[in-house]
Amino acid sequence: MTRQIINPETLIAPSGFAHGVRAGEFVYLGGQTAMDRTGAIVPGGIVEQFAQAFSNVLVTLEAAGGKPEDLVDVTIYLTDVDDYQANGREIGRRWREMAGTEYPAMAGIGVTRLWQKEAMIEIQGVAHLGEAVTADGDRD
Repeated sequence: MTRQIINPETLIAPSGFAHGVRAGEFVYLGGQTAMDRTGAIVPGGIVEQFAQAFSNVLVTLEAAGGKPEDLVDVTIYLTDVDDYQANGREIGRRWREMAGTEYPAMAGIGVTRLWQKEAMIEIQGVAHLGEAVTADGDRD
């Protein structure tokens, strides 16, 4: 199996990690916080941080040759689950604007803190870029 490191130039240059790794038909998308190109966490609350973190995930996925509907698994780490839930309607709207309505399997996990102290959210995922599987299990 081939293994390709994915580090889009539009994201901060990684040090000690990769933004993504493509292994065969799968892309493993490293955890993304709301970090901008300069390494700063975007200002604002959870909605703004969600949009930046998810954008970083999607930029990496696109650099690997994928698109949002290729996502098969997303994990969201949150420092304040209640704040995320309170803003769920707006976060859902942003998701749909960025990725449409083909939702992957997902998990939301509350944590005490993330790598950057001011980060409220981190998103990681897995995408499958191979053949599609129909509802009855056949390959397209």
